[in-house]
Amino acid sequence: MDEILALIPHRPPFLFVDEIVKFTGDQIITRRKVSPDEPCFKGHYPDYPIMPGVLICEAVFQSGALLMAKRGTDSTGKVPVLSRVQGIKLKQAVYPGDVLDMTVDYKEHVGPAFYLKGKVQVAGKTALTVDFTVTVMERAQ
Repeated sequence: MDEILALIPHRPPFLFVDEIVKFTGDQIITRRKVSPDEPCFKGHYPDYPIMPGVLICEAVFQSGALLMAKRGTDSTGKVPVLSRVQGIKLKQAVYPGDVLDMTVDYKEHVGPAFYLKGKVQVAGKTALTVDFTVTVMERAQ
């Protein structure tokens, strides 16, 4: 967890990556155990709790920020910001107790924009796929 906190600006309770499983330069694999105590489950279908798709997306976007940081993106005085999302496909619900296995692949880099492809699996089944762009921006003073 210390490595994650050192690499990206996200912090609990809005940090959705528990560990970096593998990094190969153009790909990162991360993991997150979905706790039954997550605040979203109190109001998002409380009698049948399902993790909101936007939070699953956020977990994969944070994994993308980790990929950029581990690739050596100069982040001194800068922050990764989501700038484009395309083709989100939610294929399977995520429930309390599930483990998200997230894979983010680097596609290309143009100026400050990094084009990435994300996939989330639960127990070997695809829960989400998405193409997204993260831009490195100057931190506001």
